[in-house]
Amino acid sequence: MKVSIIGFCFLVMSVQWSNAQQTKTPTPQEQEIINLSKKKWLWMADKNVDSLNPLFHDKSMFVHMGGSWGKEQELNVIKSGGIWYKKAEVYSVLVNIIGNTAILLNDIDLLAAVGGNEVTNPFMVTEVYIKENGKWKMGSLTFSKLMRPVKMNSN
Repeated sequence: MKVSIIGFCFLVMSVQWSNAQQTKTPTPQEQEIINLSKKKWLWMADKNVDSLNPLFHDKSMFVHMGGSWGKEQELNVIKSGGIWYKKAEVYSVLVNIIGNTAILLNDIDLLAAVGGNEVTNPFMVTEVYIKENGKWKMGSLTFSKLMRPVKMNSN
């Protein structure tokens, strides 16, 4: 009898956990931010500062493992290859829109060349976008290193 009760409780908890893990379909506005973030990762990988420049707000801030700085330095770091964002493998995306502000969380593995050394790190990346004059501008990009192992295939 005890085994049956424990099994039933485990089943109920499993169903509740499964339902909590399901993702909802993004709204059109959330999808717009998700698409913009995907483009941003490609532009960063391609060192395409001409596309990144209008995306980054003039007062934007960037937080990395090695420091924090503003728009001009971030664009210079990307253009020079000081940090080359070679590939971002995105595992999950969550977007919350509050008024004219969108907060996007990306669980990623990032393959980057930093100071000539290639490294892969797991990050939770926080992107903050502000809608001004009908266009989304990035106000902040923050990399928080995760304790989980890297999932990205090294091939």
